[in-house]
Amino acid sequence: MPATRTAPTPPIERSDRTAPVRWIWLAAWPVTAVFVLSNAATPLYVLWQHDIGFSKGTLTVVFAFYIVGLIGSLLVSGVVSDRLGRKPVLVPALLLALAACLVFATATSVAALIVARLFTGIAVGAVVSAGMAAVTDVAGPERRRTAALLASCAMVFGAGLGPLLSGALSELAPAPTVTVFAVEALLLATALLVVLRMPVPRPATRGTGPWIRVPGVPRGNGRQLALGIAVFAPGITATSFVLSLGPSLLSGLLGSTDRILAGAMAFAMFLTATGVQFAVQRLRRRTILTLGALSTALSMVTLVLAVHVEAVAVLVAAALLAGAGQGLGQLGGLSLLNAGIPPQRLAEANAALNVGGYVPAGLLPVSAGYLSDAVGLTDGATVFAAVLLALALLGALVVRTTRRELTDPS
Repeated sequence: MPATRTAPTPPIERSDRTAPVRWIWLAAWPVTAVFVLSNAATPLYVLWQHDIGFSKGTLTVVFAFYIVGLIGSLLVSGVVSDRLGRKPVLVPALLLALAACLVFATATSVAALIVARLFTGIAVGAVVSAGMAAVTDVAGPERRRTAALLASCAMVFGAGLGPLLSGALSELAPAPTVTVFAVEALLLATALLVVLRMPVPRPATRGTGPWIRVPGVPRGNGRQLALGIAVFAPGITATSFVLSLGPSLLSGLLGSTDRILAGAMAFAMFLTATGVQFAVQRLRRRTILTLGALSTALSMVTLVLAVHVEAVAVLVAAALLAGAGQGLGQLGGLSLLNAGIPPQRLAEANAALNVGGYVPAGLLPVSAGYLSDAVGLTDGATVFAAVLLALALLGALVVRTTRRELTDPS
């Protein structure tokens, strides 16, 4: 992402009263509810492939439209939220998420799935910017640590809970592709009520500059951003592959049609992504990033082993290592930005990190899906793993040969 010069973030008007602690928890609920939707479709793709009839390449395109919506949303939602307030962004996002539930529940074509995924991506992009900022706003400056912890946990918990809930309901409840999204619509409706009553302050000014822009970092901070992307991008690409083609691997290559297993695998992957961050938070940034790159590399080695020996346990191990790689890369990248980016540009820098990660996370799994259609799932997954292994090792090399930007404060 380029280094840019933009207008500073407008200040947020503060209330004289401190919101009760329960409102910090409640403010995090919309983040969880939308992230449940983000991965709820994962265990259901096998059903749609059977009912509608489409290839693994088309499946990854459906998945990629989520990333298209997410990146497009990141280009505008943060600026709009800073200028107009959190609620004017969150309310339309939740309504769009509810519309996505309706489209998913009634989908009879690939086009409908693409629309639903696009709506979901836009909603998630808005929540990543405005929703997580709202948690901090409600908490106030004296409770920023609590706000950051709850917002982060809300995001990861929702991302993991979605496929677990979807997998269980689709196996145990009637009309699986309808029931899952009816339950999710109820969760989103409660989140909408929370947003409408949320005691969040409004912006004091409207700010200046373009409403839509490619996120970047201040001049002189480009190397911190590049180092973060070098590790975070392969990590999130690995987890994206598991989300998009993991159920196909389980059902086609490994002979398992258990959607609960597919959902549980994704849930465990995201639990690993957050748990590993707590485990290494006191380590040096260089060590965290190196471990992240090596985790992703080892995940790809394990993935190749899984598809060749056709072992579900080995595939689950690959997913857990991918989750660790994403979590460590995300923690290391955000730590670099927090250390070197001024507060008025930090949200934009975080958006730049996410854009740098999600672009390959959308492109590479799509390529792997179409390659699998042409040469078979085993060879397609092997080529994907080899490419991502090379990128992860390159990221580790860049981290180990860079010193100044990775020097921790004494």
